[in-house]
Amino acid sequence: MTVILATACAIVYGTADFFGGLATRRSQVLSVVVLSQIAGLALILALLPVLPGAYGNLALTWGLAAGLSGAAGLTLFYRALATGVMSVVAPTTAVTSAALPVVFGLATGERPQFWALVGVVLALGSVLLVSQDRSGGGRVSLSSVLVALAAGAGFGGFFILLALAPDGTGLWPLVGARLSSVSVVGLLALLTRRALKPGPGSLPIIVAAGVLDMAANVLYLLAQQDGLLSLVAVLVSLYPASTLLLANRVLGERLRAVQVGGVLCALAAVALIAVAQHL
Repeated sequence: MTVILATACAIVYGTADFFGGLATRRSQVLSVVVLSQIAGLALILALLPVLPGAYGNLALTWGLAAGLSGAAGLTLFYRALATGVMSVVAPTTAVTSAALPVVFGLATGERPQFWALVGVVLALGSVLLVSQDRSGGGRVSLSSVLVALAAGAGFGGFFILLALAPDGTGLWPLVGARLSSVSVVGLLALLTRRALKPGPGSLPIIVAAGVLDMAANVLYLLAQQDGLLSLVAVLVSLYPASTLLLANRVLGERLRAVQVGGVLCALAAVALIAVAQHL
């Protein structure tokens, strides 16, 4: 069940990013981030009675910390994209966000089977491949790489901090995470005095991105509660593959050979981890 939930989470995350990318073509980035975060908060509040769990201050605290980490990662990621080369920033951030939970899981006593570890290595390689972008002109600066690493640490911290929430608390960690992230991006919007009005026809796309992102968070939480963080996080990190495939099928964007190789590696990684779970 862990592999199914984590793989579904990656697909939904990738779909959310696809919708988010479409929305940023019609609206300002900060508008998309703030409104999509609010849509996700509405969804998680609506799901609380459906997937109940015991409220706990500790669960909410870990969630708040996870939301701050994720919001910091998102802010740093956009900063790195603005100052660096996308073909370097994207894979650096993605691999860092995947690797940190793996290291944390292994350091805290998780011991995946051999073939699962092979799948983890293959998955990390596939993230590096599918994140390659053809827009790579420009000089790679050390500062942009460091910011990309920090962004990846923020995203990886989000996964780790959510995993530290006590069992049996249901969706309350995600409520805390979304409350803190909405507060941070809302404050950022106020400080920068950016208009949050979405572009014409973009609001449904923004809402879809926010709802899908939160649905993926729910799937992640369920997968992590069912299995090892070191396996779940790396499967979830395969989300760029579904974004690429959607861009190819819906927008007609061509996939580079290296990206196709990354998608195939991702499929092989999922298969290896799934087989190892049943050995």
